[in-house]
Amino acid sequence: MLYYALYSLHTTYGAFNVFRYITFRTLLAALMSLTISLLLGPMLIRRLTEKSIGQPIRDDGPERHQVKAGTPTMGGTLILFSLILATLLLADLRNPYIWLVILVTVGFGAIGFVDDFRKYRLGSSAGLAARHKFLCQCLVASAAAALLFAVPGFEPTVAVPFFKNVNIDLGPLYFLFAVIVIVGASNAVNLTDGLDGLAIGPVMIAAGTYGLFAYVSGHVKLAQYLQIPYVAGSGELAVFCGALAAAALGFLWFNAYPAQMFMGDVGSLPLGAAIAMVALVTKHSLVLILVGAIFVVEALSVILQVGYFKWSGGKRIFRMAPIHHHYELKGWPEPQIIVRFWIISIICAILALSTLKLR
Repeated sequence: MLYYALYSLHTTYGAFNVFRYITFRTLLAALMSLTISLLLGPMLIRRLTEKSIGQPIRDDGPERHQVKAGTPTMGGTLILFSLILATLLLADLRNPYIWLVILVTVGFGAIGFVDDFRKYRLGSSAGLAARHKFLCQCLVASAAAALLFAVPGFEPTVAVPFFKNVNIDLGPLYFLFAVIVIVGASNAVNLTDGLDGLAIGPVMIAAGTYGLFAYVSGHVKLAQYLQIPYVAGSGELAVFCGALAAAALGFLWFNAYPAQMFMGDVGSLPLGAAIAMVALVTKHSLVLILVGAIFVVEALSVILQVGYFKWSGGKRIFRMAPIHHHYELKGWPEPQIIVRFWIISIICAILALSTLKLR
């Protein structure tokens, strides 16, 4: 919206021609998103506190988490508001990929909101039944996958990292693949969100990484030079990713240990899904395993723990899953776990970016 209004002035005032550049609008969207987050954060914390919308703590969780009971939750609404507003104002809304990521973000955000609201009303950590939540996620992901198929010129291919011009055409199977990637990423981020700032740091790093992937994938000359699939229009997603990374940074100001508020499912569910959607559009969905390595490990730790528990008749691999709780019970201080997981995320992001050149 703001993009159209200001860019239309470039014929009279040459300085406004700068709005044609994705890089400029990405930086501006990031600054706008960050500013909104920092300005509205204190007000949101006050309102959540007044309404007694606090985080219920699981009885089977680590004992030290009991002191966090009552910390304002549903702070993910701050991230979503900042992200979507900045995107609507500075992205090219004629681009179908922008509306796809907004659809996924809002859809999964609505699921998370209902889940968090039920926890608040019931005073329990249960929320939506797992099967109902999973079904809703699959429905939103299926709608997004179907619309992605309908985008003119979009090809159902997946780029293989480290190999030149190796793209797997999944054909009709791409629909199922897209649903699995979106739902899987959403739940992986949700499982990671168990310590102050643990999930939002890797989300911020992943968003910045995929912002770069989106830009080079949507730039015909850079895509040819790097020998990666060129996806016309995908560069506009860099604006969305810039806004997402900055909104996450703004939220981290209030979510850093000791947290003043938690994001809740209204934040963790849509953020993972949004990053997955960008990965699918840019054809770099396989690299998501590396970019989101922390999320993958957290999800795998739960799957392995549950599977082994059932298979062995009650034995466990980890002291507790997800794996960050395992390290808590080993005696690691919470800030140490958080920062080390962030460091691993940064290393993995650097390795993922290296796939652009190492082919």
